[in-house]
Amino acid sequence: MLDSYKHKGLRNKLVEELINKGIKDLSVLDAIANVPRHLFMDSGFIDHAYQDKAFPIGSGQTISQPFTVAFQTELLNVKKGDKILEIGTGSGYQAAVLCEIGAKVFTIERIKELYRKTSVFLPSINYRPKKMIYGDGNIGYVEESPYDGIIVTAGASEIPEKLFTQLKIGGRLVVPIGSEVQKMVLYLKKAENEYEIKDFGDFQFVPLLKNKI
Repeated sequence: MLDSYKHKGLRNKLVEELINKGIKDLSVLDAIANVPRHLFMDSGFIDHAYQDKAFPIGSGQTISQPFTVAFQTELLNVKKGDKILEIGTGSGYQAAVLCEIGAKVFTIERIKELYRKTSVFLPSINYRPKKMIYGDGNIGYVEESPYDGIIVTAGASEIPEKLFTQLKIGGRLVVPIGSEVQKMVLYLKKAENEYEIKDFGDFQFVPLLKNKI
């Protein structure tokens, strides 16, 4: 499927909507304007791709609402060249936004069907994470740590302690914590065992899966 002028126009309208909702980071807004979200969606939802809504992608998962993607990415404060670990590849949309900004992206997915699909799909549209991993996001990916930032794109029932040790000093962990409704939490790593914690209100995510692979 092509990325038409119509799609680009719809993305520009989406960006205006996100600005009105409070997103300020120009690199994030530019990435949303450039990543063709309609290509990440099942055919039945393509006509709605640039609405600020989440949609199913199969396997009980969703492609996140654009505002949520933009909000989490803005909290990460991503700079070109930053090494970012994403927990929950899903459709690959969030990973593509991070790649568009210029991050070195390592992304983990524990649902094999989604991992297989996305690991082929992302390179086919010229988004190439440094590594895509089939594995348990709760334990992160220590082989490439430490990271400048870690983003969790599913609701964690508890603080994912193992991820803290994989952050650089000065790094950021953005994670929604809770069961039915999650609080978006930002952890700023001040020292090896010292964090500044900020709460950014309620969001709703599919749960971060814990079952063994």
